[in-house]
Formats: sequence, C-alpha cells, structure tokens
Amino acid sequence: MSRIAVEKPSDPPEKRSFVHSMVGGLPRPFWALWGGTLVNRLGTMVVPFTGVYLTQSRGLSLAAAGLVMGVYGAGSLLSQLLAGVLTDRIGRRATLSGGMLATAVSMLALGYSSTLPAILAAMFALGLVIDVYRPASNALVADLVSPAERPRAYGLLFWGINLGYAVGMTTGGRLAELGFVWLFWIDAISCVVFAALVWRAVPETRPEAKKSAGGFGVVLRDRVMVGFTLVVLGHALVYAQTMTMLPVAMTEVVKLSPGQFGLAMALNGVLIVLVQPLVSAWLGRRDAARTFATGVAVMGLGFAMTAYVTSTSGLAVTIGVWTAGEIIVAGVPGAVVAALAPAHLRGRYSGVFGFAWSLAAVLAPLLGGPLLELGPKALWFTMGGVGAVSALGMLALGPAVRRRQAT
Repeated sequence: MSRIAVEKPSDPPEKRSFVHSMVGGLPRPFWALWGGTLVNRLGTMVVPFTGVYLTQSRGLSLAAAGLVMGVYGAGSLLSQLLAGVLTDRIGRRATLSGGMLATAVSMLALGYSSTLPAILAAMFALGLVIDVYRPASNALVADLVSPAERPRAYGLLFWGINLGYAVGMTTGGRLAELGFVWLFWIDAISCVVFAALVWRAVPETRPEAKKSAGGFGVVLRDRVMVGFTLVVLGHALVYAQTMTMLPVAMTEVVKLSPGQFGLAMALNGVLIVLVQPLVSAWLGRRDAARTFATGVAVMGLGFAMTAYVTSTSGLAVTIGVWTAGEIIVAGVPGAVVAALAPAHLRGRYSGVFGFAWSLAAVLAPLLGGPLLELGPKALWFTMGGVGAVSALGMLALGPAVRRRQAT
C-alpha cells in the first residue's frame, strides 16, 4: 500500500481573505475526513438515547440500565488505548474504517438484543469500538496538515462534530417516537458511509515503523505528555458534568423542566455552530498553551457560576460563559498532542489523550454525585477549582510545549 509524505514545514504567513482563512488551504483528504465525520455525527442517535431505550423499550430497571452503561464505560476505557496501538501498527485509514464498520455491527447487535446478557455483551462491544476512530482521526490530521494549520483543522473537525450532533439529536428524538430501531439503523448506516468515504478518499499516512519504535512506555516516559494528559483529565472532568450532573442539578434542585433545560442547552450548540468557525483561524495563531489555559479557566468560571442559577435565563448565561471557553479550547489539544508525539507514535499519543476523556466520563458522575448531595455550591465551586488548577497546570507546561513545537 502506498503512502504519501505530507509533513511540511510551516510556510511564512500570507495575507488571506476572511473565507480563505476559515476554510482555505487544507488538503483534499482532510475535507474527506471532515465530511465523513459530519455524516457520522448526523447519524449519532443511539448513545444519547440509550438510557431511554433500555428502560422504555427493553423494560430494564434503573439499576440494570446503570449496569449496562457501566459496562459501556469499561469498553470505552479500553478502546482508546487499543485504537492507539492499531493506528500506529496497521495504519490510520484501516483503523478508522475498521472501527466504523465494527461500530455499525455493534449498533445493530444492540438494537436487536432482547436479553440482559446479550445487551451487556453488545454494549461492551459498542463501548470498545465506537470511539476507535478518534486516535486514527487525530493522527490523520497531524499527518496531513502542516503544524501552523493544525489548530484550525482540529477546530473545524470540532465544529463539524457539533453541527452534526445538534441535527442528529433533534432528528433522533423524533425518530425515537416512531421506534428505536430507526435510530440503530441510521447510526449504523452513517458509520458505514464514514468508513467507505475514508477508505476511498483518504490515503494511508502512517510512517514506516522504526526498529526502536517503542510503545506506550515511550508515551508514559514523556513527562510533558503525561502532564498534559493530567491537565486534559481535569478539563474533561469539568466538561463531563454537562452530561452527568448538570441535567440532574437543574431538574432536581433548581426545578427546571426538561424542556426548559433543553432550551437553555441548545444555546451551547448554536454558539459553537455560529461563532467557532469565525474565530478558529485567529485562535490558531495564538500561543497554544496560553490559549488552552484561558479556555479552561473560562469554562471553570462558567461552571462555578452555575452555583447561583435559579432560572432558565440564569442557566443560559452560565452556558454562554462555559461555551465561550469550549470554543477557545476547541482546536488546541489535538495540535498539542501532534506537536508532542513522534510521527510513528501519534496513534498511541492520541490514544492516551482519548483515555483521559474516557476516564473523565467514568469519574465525573462518581465525583459529581456525592458533591451534589452536599449542595450545588460544593459541586460547582469544586468544578471551578478543577478548571483553575488545570489552567495553571497548562501555563506551567507552556515553556516545554513551546520548545517541542519549535523542534
């Protein structure tokens, strides 16, 4: 299988039009990857409605549904490390396409499973394969795009994911009323389309393996990467509250209705879709460490402000604040990982980065639940503190990250 050399030194900055600064100058294979990601996210309907499906369609108790979701989380923890190895060993394109095909099969298996053992097996498999594409996708962008353009490229992927997810969530809610089987088939088909598009339109970019290539030991001995992973874990713990304790706190403590909560949360997607592509190129030219620290600090502030929310409008204000932080951060982490990783280990580095997010998804409810029982201020001030510590940690890593980016 032929491979192409795509790593290029940064060119001197040129004066570009506004539109070109947003979307111009990126290679065609990147846009194939972006298009596949968008299609896949448009079809992402199963996971957000899994709890509803398990309890309403399959009649599981809350305890049984919680067990199933826990098994899914266990699979997710393993997936990123496995995907990192596969990305470096068998290639970016094969790992991404294979992971999407495996996800399609797992989706359909879950949709047609009716007994608890079968559902548990299908959910573990789904957790294991659904995010296999992430390390491969991150490595592909690093291989295809010059260092100067990577923050913008990763930011555009982030934008496409959010655009597709917003549409998919809206459509999925309506289709669920017609029957959950529709969700599984549409999700599976979108995975197959993503796999086919990448296989046909994206070249394999994996560098030839070196005799002393090493493995995860190399990543774990990289102190800068370990420090950055801990910073990302703190950031992810804060962000994961949007899917774990924030809905509970707003509906059970503040007493907002699900409709009111959903209306306020819609602001997050609207702001990302409208604002993020406008500022992506500008943010990409800023210092990565300082940008990341600023974004995480703003997110922490937004979550700390949640302690004082008593209404839908108040929640919307806090969502606006932490969404601003999310937009600032968007394209930075992938660019930092790409700068830190040797080309032949980009899959493993991306896998460790993804593992931090999977671990945060498991830890967030375990940490957030007891804190919320102590009171909203205990939870949200703690999240604000975690964001502040993560921001300070990123600033401390800044000089080392800049040295690695310069080499």
